[in-house]
Amino acid sequence: MSTRIKVDEDLPGEIAGLLSAQGYDTATVAGEGISGAPDGVLWSRVQAENRWMITADKGFADLRRHPPGTHAGVVLVRLPEESRRAYVEVVGVALAQLHLDELVGAVVVVTPRGVRIRRPPPD
Repeated sequence: MSTRIKVDEDLPGEIAGLLSAQGYDTATVAGEGISGAPDGVLWSRVQAENRWMITADKGFADLRRHPPGTHAGVVLVRLPEESRRAYVEVVGVALAQLHLDELVGAVVVVTPRGVRIRRPPPD
């Protein structure tokens, strides 16, 4: 079974294509017609579907609200200057390095300077 991911509405649609091309089971907030849903509703849905969330919304990567190991995983994309091209580029570079199926439950922060990973505590 491939890793399941939901792409938030705040990221370009091309990111879903990059993820699908890497073999991930990818869905989008926009494609499911739930754009504009409150964060709590969206988070509940993502967790019910056992999906990773890829987003630019810092709230989903808040370690106090969503500690590593309490969810399927979160990828937060942070850019100093937001543009469609920059998001697609930085996510493409990160996907070449990351294997999300090996990082279940982690919070991953992707920036142009690199990737930071907060893993769940050991059992």
